[in-house]
Amino acid sequence: MTDLEYQDQAERVLAAIETACDRINDETEADIDNQRTGGMVTLTFSNHSQIVINLQQPLQELWMAAKAGGFHYKFNSKQWLDTKDSSEFFAKLSGCASAQAGQPLVFGAQA
Repeated sequence: MTDLEYQDQAERVLAAIETACDRINDETEADIDNQRTGGMVTLTFSNHSQIVINLQQPLQELWMAAKAGGFHYKFNSKQWLDTKDSSEFFAKLSGCASAQAGQPLVFGAQA
């Protein structure tokens, strides 16, 4: 993957996260504050816990830090997969966000 392709795919993820937060805030009581700074999005939940997703351009990866741990993802031409267990990024984000919000939340690739 070229650097430009990586940047395009990674930016789609960050945009999808921001859009999902708006939808979740409209449809649930989750009240997620999302802050974007460059290639990083920080999700802050009502209990003050956070999930941080940031771009790692030199490695062409996405990194996610949550209460459940730190995770690294690479794009396989279809989706972002964990470099250790091959779990899909949005599935893991949904699980971590649900745990931290105390209610079921769904994030997806569609921005």
